[in-house]
Amino acid sequence: MIKKLILSTLLACGMANAAPSAAPSTLDAVLDRGVLRVGFDAGYQPFEMTNKQGKYIGFDVDLAKMVAKEMGVKVEFVNTAWDGIIPALLTDKFDVIMGGMTVTPQRNLRVNFADPYIVVGQTIVLRKELAGTIKSYQDLNDPKFKIAVKLGTTGEQAVKRMIPKATLLQYETQDDAKLEVINGKVDAFIYDLPYNAIFASENKGAVVHLATPFTFEPLAWAIRKGDQDTLNWMNNYLRQIKGDGSYDRLYQKWFESNDWLKQLK
Repeated sequence: MIKKLILSTLLACGMANAAPSAAPSTLDAVLDRGVLRVGFDAGYQPFEMTNKQGKYIGFDVDLAKMVAKEMGVKVEFVNTAWDGIIPALLTDKFDVIMGGMTVTPQRNLRVNFADPYIVVGQTIVLRKELAGTIKSYQDLNDPKFKIAVKLGTTGEQAVKRMIPKATLLQYETQDDAKLEVINGKVDAFIYDLPYNAIFASENKGAVVHLATPFTFEPLAWAIRKGDQDTLNWMNNYLRQIKGDGSYDRLYQKWFESNDWLKQLK
C-alpha cells in the first residue's frame, strides 16, 4: 500500500513538473489544411489591389502565391480593414499578414515579424496651391494646415509624433484621404512612398509630391507570437528568393514598371 502511494506521488509530481506540450505551429496547420490564409487590406498600390475582373493583384499578392507554391499548398486571400487586421490575425481569421505592414515597437508587442522584405517611408502629397510654400514636413507643423491620413497607419503616427500642431483628419481608406487633397479640402495627404508616387503620377498638375521620405519604415510579414518554426521558415525563404533573383524580378514588375496600372478599374 505504501509502495503504491509513493509511486502515485512520484507520478503526480512528474506530471506537474513536465513541460507543457508545444502548440502546433502555423506552418504545421497550413500544411495539414493545404491552404495558406493571407490577410491584407486591398487598395495599397502596388502591394495589394483589385483588378477589373475583381481579382487580387500586386507585389504582396505575388509574394504570397510564391510562398504557398513553395509550401505545396493553395493560397486564400482575406481582405480585412486595416484598423482590425492585427486582431483578426490573433483570432485566427488568417495565418499571416502580408499586406505592407510597417514594423513598429507597438505592433511588435502583439505580433512577431519576419525579416523586412522592403523598406519604404512616409511622403507628402500637397494640393497644388502649396507648391513651393511647403518644402518639408516641418513646414506643415501649424494648426492652419489640414493633413489627411488613413486611420491606424504609420502615416497617422508620424503626423502625431512629428507634426503635432497640424490639424489631423483621419479617414477609413487611403482613397478617401487622397481625394480630399485633389478636391482642395485638405492641404496634404501623408502615406507610404510607393503609393504616393503612383498617386502623384496619375494626377500631375493637380497635386505636388514631396518624394523624399521623412521616416524609415521596414515592411515585414506578421504572424502570431511564439511561433518560431514559422518565423524560421519565412526568414529562410526570404533569404533564398533575394539570393536567387526571384525577388528582384518581382520588384521590377511592380516598382520599376507601371504596366500593371492597365489592369485596374
